Amino acid sequence: MTNRNVLNPLIIIGALFFVFGFVTWLSAVLIPYLQLACELNNFQSYLVAFAFYISYFLMGIPSGWLLKTTGFKNGLSVGLGLVAIGSLLFIPAAMSRFYPLFLFGLFIQGSGLTVLQTASNPYVAILGSKESAARRISFMGICNGIAGALAPVILGAVILNDADALKKKLGLLNPSQRIEELNSLAAKVIMPYLIITGVLIVLAIIVRFSALPEVNEEDTDGQGAGEDLPVKTSILQFPHLLIGVLVLFLYTGVEVIAGNSIIGYGAFQGISLSVSKFFTSFTLVSMLGGYLIGIVCIPRFFSQETALKSSAVLGILLAVSAIFSSGLTSVVFVALLGLANSLMWPSIWPLAIAGLGRFTKTGSALLVMAISGAALLPLLYGYITDHSNPQQAYWIVVPSYMAIGYYAVSGHKTGKKEKNNR
Repeated sequence: MTNRNVLNPLIIIGALFFVFGFVTWLSAVLIPYLQLACELNNFQSYLVAFAFYISYFLMGIPSGWLLKTTGFKNGLSVGLGLVAIGSLLFIPAAMSRFYPLFLFGLFIQGSGLTVLQTASNPYVAILGSKESAARRISFMGICNGIAGALAPVILGAVILNDADALKKKLGLLNPSQRIEELNSLAAKVIMPYLIITGVLIVLAIIVRFSALPEVNEEDTDGQGAGEDLPVKTSILQFPHLLIGVLVLFLYTGVEVIAGNSIIGYGAFQGISLSVSKFFTSFTLVSMLGGYLIGIVCIPRFFSQETALKSSAVLGILLAVSAIFSSGLTSVVFVALLGLANSLMWPSIWPLAIAGLGRFTKTGSALLVMAISGAALLPLLYGYITDHSNPQQAYWIVVPSYMAIGYYAVSGHKTGKKEKNNR
């Protein structure tokens, strides 16, 4: 493809990554909001992340099948439509203040995003050289991160306004007054999600009739597929991919823990909700800084492998610093985990799908399924928080960063040694 032919699809995909970020990081505000509106404990509130991200595991393979039938462009439209349906379910959920319906809406949203992610990530990796894939994905990360930074601020200003005063007020009300106040709080989410639904429907129509080209990854791979590719008969013959799936599982878990837990962690450190509701945006802003570094420096000044090694070490240092400090300082260390996390996805993805050839769509589906790490690890974080405290619960991210460091050093080379030694 010419530069112009590459640029136009990337602009469209960049807009979709903005949508990914906005819808995904709304959960950071929904967790404390639903904890208050539906009267939940920490474990129950983190079912928000579980319901949203477990869909990536359950719908990953079906998404791959769907894309083989519809192609990339039509699949993107279907994905946007599913996210719109999930958003629309928030209206009856809010009117009834029925927590399982909120969770079902989040699951449908996640299912739509699974389709979108399965299509868009290999698209970005394929459109250009292998060496600059992390740079292109970093650009997509900027689109994602800007939206992610805006989403908690916008929604938080609407649904968590005066949340501290409401928490104090609820303890003084009789049961009927309490229900009335909680119903009023739940209703605050209706208008934002009506707007989100409308925007998603418009985007689905635009993508459906856009000039977005179809990409055949079997023809364009040429990115290390290798002379022995014809003898490959199963996705299980690519151990570097399988390890990459596990590592991506751990990475998405620690990324979401850093973004979704920081509001509650700020409250644990004595900071009011009116202030801490902005902390997720700070985490996303630090991620944006990392994405900018990736765009400027990869592969010109350092490789995506080096970026991944450095990010893993930084993640360990910041997590330990957050655990052994207190107050706003500790919260800042958690926010800076966004910087450590920023170059992990852009680096892990191209390393994992390198050389898959005709197995690229299947490999992409497996990697998207790994996003379910964001369903399970935050839930574990919530469980530990209920039985210990939010600060000690951050210990679970340390071994995850260690595993990511292993993949950067040698894990991504597994299964390639024989070929490289020829």
